[in-house]
Amino acid sequence: MKFVVKKASNGEFRFTLVASNGQVVATSETYKAKASALSTIESIQKHAAGATIDDQSDA
Repeated sequence: MKFVVKKASNGEFRFTLVASNGQVVATSETYKAKASALSTIESIQKHAAGATIDDQSDA
């Protein structure tokens, strides 16, 4: 898996999380600063491995 950071036509940044088969798994919100997008990626890399699942689909 990899994170792909792109700059939009409006000058803001967003990232996608792409699986090894090329499929986009997740897309971020937009960020005014590239550093903010990279900071969020870093946070996900550090903390997502321990994330739990909150299945509210039956609610």
